[in-house]
Amino acid sequence: MKRAAFKRIRKVFPKSTVTSSIIRLAVVFCILGCIVCIAHTKANSQLLLLNTTATETDVPSILDTHNPILVENQASDIDSPLQPDEWQTVRMRVTAYCPCEKCCGEYSDGVTACGHRICPGDAFAAADRQYPFGAEMIVAGYNNDQPIKVLDRGGAIRENRLDVFFHSHEEALQWGVKYIDVKVHRK
Repeated sequence: MKRAAFKRIRKVFPKSTVTSSIIRLAVVFCILGCIVCIAHTKANSQLLLLNTTATETDVPSILDTHNPILVENQASDIDSPLQPDEWQTVRMRVTAYCPCEKCCGEYSDGVTACGHRICPGDAFAAADRQYPFGAEMIVAGYNNDQPIKVLDRGGAIRENRLDVFFHSHEEALQWGVKYIDVKVHRK
């Protein structure tokens, strides 16, 4: 029965066409596999570079690795003037939003981008991806100048723009747009 099915296939696709098609498909899959592997490797090494800091005691272990790019980038972190547990001041355009449909559109369900369910009394910010969820900030004039965390993202929040959360649309409108220095805690 298998031979009969194979013969029918050969009538539709002559031997040379089937063989060359299979070879072409194999080459395409090999190339795609290599591209995916390279992209995955580069993405993982970039994430590792963003999340890794080196201290003077780490230098010998870094130099033992076989990745010169990783060694170069981590070793340069040692000389950076900003230490890991310091606050950095960044000039930002700070706007306000609330959980209403006008501000959040289809995402006005009371849950932030990181999965935090909004509760009464919450104070937090929506920031660009360069600031990870949980990063602490002090925004002058917001939350009694107490530290808040980044718990949300926004479509228009890019680079040094920040949205602070208010529970009502009226409060958000009263805040307006402010260009102020924001203290960011780098861990």
